[in-house]
Amino acid sequence: QVQLVESGGGLVQPGGSLRLSCAASGFTFNRFAMSWYRQAPGKERELVAGISSIGDSTNYADSVKGRFTISRDNGKNTVYLQMNSLKPEDTAVYYCYAQGGTILTRRQTYWGQGTQVTVSS
Repeated sequence: QVQLVESGGGLVQPGGSLRLSCAASGFTFNRFAMSWYRQAPGKERELVAGISSIGDSTNYADSVKGRFTISRDNGKNTVYLQMNSLKPEDTAVYYCYAQGGTILTRRQTYWGQGTQVTVSS
C-alpha cells in the first residue's frame, strides 16, 4: 500500500531549525514530484516547497525562500525539508505530498498524515 511516513516535527524556538523527513513506499518514487504543504489553524493549506521527480527543479513559497530547502534522495525514497531561521508564523501542520510527474499521471496524488511544527518561545 502507498505510505508517506513523516518524521522530524516538534517544538522549536524562534530562530531554530528542524529537518522534516518523508519516507515513501508503495509507488514509483522517482516518477513523482514531491512537495511539502502546511496548514495553520483557520487558514487554507498552502504550498511550502516542491521538487521535481529527479530533483532538477525546486520551487518555494515567497515566505520561506532563503530559509527552507527541499531535497530528495531517490535511492532512499525520501524527501526532506530543512527549515532554518524558523518564525512563529511557520507554526502549522506540515504535509508531505506526491504527484505523478507527467501529464498522463499527474492526477495520481498521495498525502502524508501531517506532522505538527510549533515555533514558540
